[in-house]
This record gives sequence, structure tokens and C-alpha cells, in this order.
Amino acid sequence: MLTKLGQKFTDAFIKYMPSAYVFALLLTLITILVSLVITDSKPITVLEGWYDGFWKLLSFGMQIVLIIITAYSIAQSSPVKNGIDNFSMRISTPIQVYVTVIAFGALISLISFGMVVITAILARELALRIKGVHYPFLVACVYFSNGSWVSGLSSSIPLLLNTDNNFLIESGILNDTISTSYTLSSVLNIAMIGLFVIITPLIMWLLIPKSSEGKELRDLKTDTTEDNTSVKEEALSYKLPFKAVSDALNNAGWLQIGVALLGVSYIIYHFATKGFDLNFNIMIFIFLIVGMLLHITPMRYSIAMKRASSNISGILFQYPFYAGIMGIMLASGLGAKISDVLASVATPESYAFISYLTGGIINFAIPSAGGEFAVIGPSIINMVQDLGANLPATEVNAITARAAMSMAYGESLSNLLQPFFLLMVFPVMGAGIKIQARDVVGYLFIPFVVMFVLQALMVTYIPL
Repeated sequence: MLTKLGQKFTDAFIKYMPSAYVFALLLTLITILVSLVITDSKPITVLEGWYDGFWKLLSFGMQIVLIIITAYSIAQSSPVKNGIDNFSMRISTPIQVYVTVIAFGALISLISFGMVVITAILARELALRIKGVHYPFLVACVYFSNGSWVSGLSSSIPLLLNTDNNFLIESGILNDTISTSYTLSSVLNIAMIGLFVIITPLIMWLLIPKSSEGKELRDLKTDTTEDNTSVKEEALSYKLPFKAVSDALNNAGWLQIGVALLGVSYIIYHFATKGFDLNFNIMIFIFLIVGMLLHITPMRYSIAMKRASSNISGILFQYPFYAGIMGIMLASGLGAKISDVLASVATPESYAFISYLTGGIINFAIPSAGGEFAVIGPSIINMVQDLGANLPATEVNAITARAAMSMAYGESLSNLLQPFFLLMVFPVMGAGIKIQARDVVGYLFIPFVVMFVLQALMVTYIPL
């Protein structure tokens, strides 16, 4: 029954949901109209906010691009390809593919949400090797698995709360930092990790489509010509028929390895001095250095990077539009106004759920946890501090942490219906095939509903 119901929702999304780019355009217009109706902002203020916001995700967009191409380059190296081949030999059925991918993805995403690229690479390789895999459903499994990042080491909101002189402290909203013992190490968050690692594979197992006819990877390819030339073989093809200094340098393993070892030295220094401090920049750097070590020569690595970069052009221009939506929310005060309305009905019993719901709603307009928290975080924290006005400082920290984490969980969950972060998956899993967000998101509607109910109960009743 669940499979049939899931297919009905999928059919509905295919019929009505546009591409991710069109979705961004529609959200832009809706956000502008709502801002003009609900707030006192002048049209020119909204327009300026939209333009100014366009450039606020440039660094983030470049980080996404770099993490995609560096991770994909690693996957093209001979050691990784051999490892995937050996791993694939232990998986023989589509069911094993789905369950393995989502469990692996949930575990690795606890390191960082950028790790979804690694999960996508593994999933595509398994789909190439094993018959009967429903590819759009597999993409949905990859995307769903990434939700665990909000409980992991790179969760932006708890890391922000524990950062000295963060914008909340500088603006007087918080008096001091809030330790990660209240957030990432809490009983609530540990339980949430269990939900992602154990329950999410079960949810998707119950929703596996009965038939993969016409939906396998080979069925969706728009280009049937497959280039099976390895990176090493292509590198050799560029050599001149005679000895040349240029060839010697292009294929100089000592040159690339020497520079890579400098990178290894810095990575060791970074973790030795800063602890297990993972962020986008150090992850990209690690991926870059690992790729250099695995490919050995400059020519091989250049070829791998060229191949990895060929599939990202379709996503680059979309980031400014989502940044523009965030700019509208900030300039008009719409984000704060919405959160204030929700906060006005909060009670000691309901504040966590209100925070959770707010995070989910605002995420459709601001698909960035850090950006969203900058807009509505102050209102959420002011709400809980008003509720805890007569409580000891430790209890105020506790309810503040619960509200902040609840908002983070809501923000992360609504990504299932918000195609923005599918832009990280499609360059890998959508290469050379015809697939859009509408082909995937329908499979995530029932998981969204189930997770919404479970998470709402957890944030309300599970103690920190």
C-alpha cells in the first residue's frame, strides 16, 4: 500500500513540480509579493534587497562547486575505482543497494553535508553495476541520507552558538556561548542520529518501487556512447612520440606528490592545533590533497578535474537566485515578521515545536541553515529567553539549545521538498541522463511526513 501511495505522490510531483531553476524563479516572485503585502517595505527596498542578496552566496556556491569536483576527481582514481569494484561484488540486489546507500550516506554525512557527493558517486557506480535499480528512487535515497548532517560535526547552528563573539553575542541577544554539550552531545541529538541511521533505511525499504522498468540508469541515458577510457590511459595518449621536457613535467609524480605532502603537513597542523575542526574549507583542501596523492601526476589529476567539472554548469547560475530570495527576506524584514507571529503563540510546552515548524517554513525561502538562522535566530532566542526569564542560567541555556536545534531539524527536513541541495547531487548522479527534481522529490513526500511526525514528537518530549 505504501509503495502505491508513494507512486501516486511521485506522479503528482512529476505533473506539477517544475525544474529547480523554475522553482527558484517562482519563489522569488512569491517572496517579493508576500513582502510587499505583509511588511511596510517599499518596492525599491525589496528590489535592492534582492539585488544585494544576489552576491551573498558567491563563496558558498564556489565551495559547493569545489567540493563536487574534488570529490568526483577522487572517485576517478584507480585505487577508489578498484575499491568500489570490490565493494560492489558484495552487493547483488537492488534492495541491498538502496539500504546500503542510505545507511552509508547517513553515517558519512555526520562528518559534513558535503559528503553527500561521496554517497552520490557510490550510488551511481552501484547503479551501473547492478541490474534492476530504480534510478530516480536511488537518487531520492542519496538525498534523504544527507539529512543526518544537521546532527553531525558540521551542523552550522550549534557550531555558531559555541563560537566566541558570534553575532548573537555581539548584538546582546546572548551573554555567552552555548556549549555543544547542550546541542550536538545532547540526548536529543544522539536520539536524532539513531533516527537517521536506523529508521531512515527502514522507511525507504518500505517504499521501494515494485518495478524499475524504464527507470534504470541505462534507460535514462541521453548519450549512449560511453567513454571507458581511464584517466591513466587518457594521460598516456597526450604524450608526444618523442622525448620532451614538457611531457616529463606534465607526468612528474615527484612534483605533484611533493606539493601534496606540503598539504598533508598543513592538515596535520590544522587538526593538531584546532582539534576536530571540520568546515567546508578544510574539507575541500583535504579532498584536493587526497586527489593529488591518488592520481600521482599533474596530467592525470588535470584530466580528472576536467571530467569532474563538465557536469556542474547547469547549477552554477541558480545559487544567486536563492541568495536573492534570502536578501529579500532580510531587507524587508519578512523572515523576522513570520517568526515573530509564530513565536507569539509559544508556550513552555510548545516552544520547541514552534521553533521546529518555523525552521521548516522559512527554509523554503532561505535554503541555508546559517542564512536562515541569521534572519530568524534572534526572534527564536528572544522567544525562549522570555519564557525562561525566571529560570537559572543553565536552564535558559538548555531551552535555548533545544529551540535552536529544533529549528535546525525543521530546516533540514524541509530540504526534502526544497530542491536547492539536489543541486549538489545532480552533477554526479544526473550526468548524461534526463532527470529533474520532479522525478525525485515525489519519492520523498511520505518520508517527509513520517519524519515530520517523529521529529516533532522528539523535539517536544525527549530531554536534552
